[in-house]
Amino acid sequence: MEQPPRSMTGSSEHAWAGAARAQADAQAGTSQAPARMLPVGSAGERSSGWLGCLMLIATEGALFGYLLFTYLYLAVQTTRHWPPEGLPKLPLGAVNTLILLSSSGFVWLCERMVRRARVRAAVVSMTVAVLLGVVFVGIQLHEWHGHPYGPVDNLYGSLYFTITGFHLAHVLIGLIVLVLLGVWTALGYFDAKRYAALKIGGLYWHFVDVVWLFIFTTIYLTPYWIG
Repeated sequence: MEQPPRSMTGSSEHAWAGAARAQADAQAGTSQAPARMLPVGSAGERSSGWLGCLMLIATEGALFGYLLFTYLYLAVQTTRHWPPEGLPKLPLGAVNTLILLSSSGFVWLCERMVRRARVRAAVVSMTVAVLLGVVFVGIQLHEWHGHPYGPVDNLYGSLYFTITGFHLAHVLIGLIVLVLLGVWTALGYFDAKRYAALKIGGLYWHFVDVVWLFIFTTIYLTPYWIG
């Protein structure tokens, strides 16, 4: 069989060797380059999660509105004592309201600290917010235990435990969200440009706080005005 000329064979071998060396150099350069982390979360605050949270707030806000309207309507129509045990005790409810509002302030502060690259301060702020939320839940349960009626004993009890229980469920969900956000903040998932999850979670928590203001006004204050 006729063999190809040595000049062609040599040039082909040199070409293959050169390509192999170029590929090895490229791989070596890639391995020596600093590892770049993939982006975590979406940049900015106008993500799909932001819109979804707004829709959730609209629907849940409407449901709370229906419940509070029902409470006020029946409070005006009834001829019995409203509440059955007498006027609500304002000091404990007012303190609990201040606690919940303070937690909302610490959630806002956490976001501000993240945007300023102060991760430790952000984690501390979120931790304080979670602890205040837990204290709010404890005081609410203490108030439940102190009432001489339950959710099925009378009309007032049914409305009271439905409204406050529904809100307490939202608080517990919000606490889970805040704990996750605090952990992600400690792990460095957020920075000055990527903090959309903090913004969305904070929006939900602020909504829970605003709803409580309406509940506090309706349940704790209106009996003084109506009576």
